[in-house]
Amino acid sequence: MLSGIDPGPPAAIRGYIVNEHIARLSSAALQNRPLQPVMASIVAELGFDSFMYGMSADPSPTRRETRTFVWTTLPREWVVLYGRRGYIEVDPRVTQTYNRNVPLLWDAAEHRGDPQCREFLDDAARYGVASGVAMSFRDPDHGRVLVAFNSRVSPVDAARRRQVARQLGEIVLLAMAFHDFFMAHLVDREPSLMVRVAPLSPREGQCLELAANGMTSIDIGVKLGIKPRTANFHFRNIVAKLGVLNRKEAIAMGIARGLIRPNPVTMGRVPGHRLENRRPGPG
Repeated sequence: MLSGIDPGPPAAIRGYIVNEHIARLSSAALQNRPLQPVMASIVAELGFDSFMYGMSADPSPTRRETRTFVWTTLPREWVVLYGRRGYIEVDPRVTQTYNRNVPLLWDAAEHRGDPQCREFLDDAARYGVASGVAMSFRDPDHGRVLVAFNSRVSPVDAARRRQVARQLGEIVLLAMAFHDFFMAHLVDREPSLMVRVAPLSPREGQCLELAANGMTSIDIGVKLGIKPRTANFHFRNIVAKLGVLNRKEAIAMGIARGLIRPNPVTMGRVPGHRLENRRPGPG
């Protein structure tokens, strides 16, 4: 579940050398000014067009109650579109940084041959997201953190790659400092962020209905053309949105609310559901 958040006040971090970028952001935060214009100016100085920060509130990727919070200089309608169409499944910034620490320099031109990416790339390009640097990391108290510096430049030529390489130290420092100074403990301080409710997306509805029909995450992945890991991601969102504890309860809640219409023939194969075999009574 994607939820928009605003950064918290700058943290006091002992022994940390604050560079000019973080000083500007901290000054704006202390004056209660919005950070988007400041960050937009900073990323422009680094040669990019926009910035995105995403954080999972869950320290373990296997837990079910996962929320993902997003802050970006891009318009909110892009975040809404991204979540509604499930672009997290095909976004190269996500799929290619999941188990790596080294920053990724990505280019839409290199992914045009993938039909699953094409719709995402077309929509992203309309918001000036066609290449850039993305990096993923974790801290002890939260799940995955993803930071992306986006550019409308594509294809990325050798000169552009050299330019990005020269700025890479500043890019990585800004990404990690933004997390440490503004975002790392925001969810911990704001419990209300943990109870936001959003409607199921079309893809989440599909996953829930297929699960109600007895399919595992592997089966659902084959049926929908996604990875089992992505199906599990959707179920964590479903569980969080419905306010239940597990997949079985999510199925029951989905049926009770009329969100899904499972096939009654297959319901007996779903854990926790049993079809009764009754002989016809008289009359």
